[in-house]
Amino acid sequence: MSGDITRERISDRLGAVRYDRFLFYVMGPYKSFNLNYVLSEEERSEFDVEDLPGPLRRLFQNKDEVDRAQALLRRVQGSLRVNPGVNAFLALDVDIDTDEIDAATQSIAFTRCSNATAFVLPFFGHNFGVGEEAGSILEALAPSHGDRLIFAHEESVTSAMIRSARVRWDLRVETYETEAELVRKLRYFVGEIMQRERRGDLDRLD
Repeated sequence: MSGDITRERISDRLGAVRYDRFLFYVMGPYKSFNLNYVLSEEERSEFDVEDLPGPLRRLFQNKDEVDRAQALLRRVQGSLRVNPGVNAFLALDVDIDTDEIDAATQSIAFTRCSNATAFVLPFFGHNFGVGEEAGSILEALAPSHGDRLIFAHEESVTSAMIRSARVRWDLRVETYETEAELVRKLRYFVGEIMQRERRGDLDRLD
């Protein structure tokens, strides 16, 4: 089913930017906070927040965390769409129903279609976010797509997933203390990918 997601299908859902053909998929923990995203309708009807472990229970009871995570990614996305002007997008922008294509398959397909992909882990979501989904993507694509992936986590975040990404797949891992530093490092990463595509070190995805 991943074949149903193409670069054209993604681009058609996004606004125009300077580098329309450079797709930059930005992932973060907000998706895992969304019960509609991870549970079926039947599962949601039987779901009881009180049954969750303490940290997860507090997370689902505090929707401000969801909003903060998504707002951060939206600001980062907006900054990248302005400068350097790449077609940065979140999974929500493509708006494919998970009944049509499941979440993990979507993310693998988005990554495969993108010139670059960033996993962004802010401190407030680090225990609940992209770990499992990132692992699925890395298992599927790191051997062939690893040069196009970056893991960016807030300075205070540590996890087994981050250590595994660095050691097992030799994935590029960056830390940041401020949002401005995060954006700066992602811009630098984008510039490197663009240069490597121009030199022929990486294939152009057009």
